[in-house]
Amino acid sequence: MVQSQTLRLGAERTEIYVPMLDGKSVGLVGNQSSLVSSTHLVDTLLSLGVNLKTIFSPEHGFRGDVEAGAHIQHGKDVRTGLPIVSLYGNNKKPSKEQVKDLDIILFDLQDVGVRFYTYISTLHYVMETCAEQDIGLIVLDRPNPNGHYVDGPILEKKHTSFVGMHPIPIVHGMTIGEYAQMTNGENWLSNSVQSPLFVVKMEHYNRNEPYDLPVPPSPNLPTAQSIALYPSLCLFEGANVSVGRGTEKPFEIFGSPDFKGKLNYTFTPRRISGKSENPPFRDQLCYGVDLSGLPYDSIRNEKRLNLSYVIQAYKLATDKNNFFFRNNFFDRLAGTDSLRKQIIAGVSEENIRKSWQPGLEQFAETRKKYLLYE
Repeated sequence: MVQSQTLRLGAERTEIYVPMLDGKSVGLVGNQSSLVSSTHLVDTLLSLGVNLKTIFSPEHGFRGDVEAGAHIQHGKDVRTGLPIVSLYGNNKKPSKEQVKDLDIILFDLQDVGVRFYTYISTLHYVMETCAEQDIGLIVLDRPNPNGHYVDGPILEKKHTSFVGMHPIPIVHGMTIGEYAQMTNGENWLSNSVQSPLFVVKMEHYNRNEPYDLPVPPSPNLPTAQSIALYPSLCLFEGANVSVGRGTEKPFEIFGSPDFKGKLNYTFTPRRISGKSENPPFRDQLCYGVDLSGLPYDSIRNEKRLNLSYVIQAYKLATDKNNFFFRNNFFDRLAGTDSLRKQIIAGVSEENIRKSWQPGLEQFAETRKKYLLYE
């Protein structure tokens, strides 16, 4: 692809940020995606004499081998002996104690450009700690594989959670560096504090060009197709429908035992160590739809959330009262309870989309202020 031939990632531009680390005690928020070419950023920094003291890891762990929502322990990196602090579960925000010896924190995570993907929530809390403890924050920018469009309902404040912290649409169309600037600029941090922020921009980044991720950003997004379908299919995580966790095609298929006789494709979710310990409908035959054969370019070129999947599934469900989980997780993912109510009421996809437009137009104006790339 054109993009990856000339593109230089933030992490690869060591000539910009390594001099800023001279004589400083450094922390790193990273995981398996924190690569400089094929070398892990931790190894790169140590080889350049950087005084790296602490690694902070997001959901899925430092080596990216822990499934969504699983409890992650603090620990040590077996390769370097550096302490690892988990920023998930009960410790989403680095504590004063955990950063007391640090002058600067580097942030280098591969995001996928979707509001409910929790790396931007981790970014929020790291920015907040850096602001409160007067620690410098350097964000090493990376491409957004869904960065070529913006779509979805805007999050309403009452539906704020770790899977949606800010009033943005489901697909925000920004890199993680741009998003960090917006978080500061829109005063989204607690008490409107400002994080001391420096973004190391990429060279030759074009948000309209596809980008092949060198490693999966998390265990259940293993392919370009799954990442492209994720914004649309993840809504099923708030409903009584499997998105293929526990199969070889997570986020490329969906189904349920309830669709027997209505849909022809079948799959059986199983326990897969490290990826899906106890997937929905484990060991049960599910009937559904296989989207894995859709060409990547055709999914990308839609440039929109595809609501037809969740609308179709709701129409097929025999027990409509229990289609959406009663814990409101669907509303937290959607950022609103309107989408659920519209689906139940049988509102067409076209009219649902129209209801998003005023919010999307307002967001587009705000977003412009923070874009770093043409």
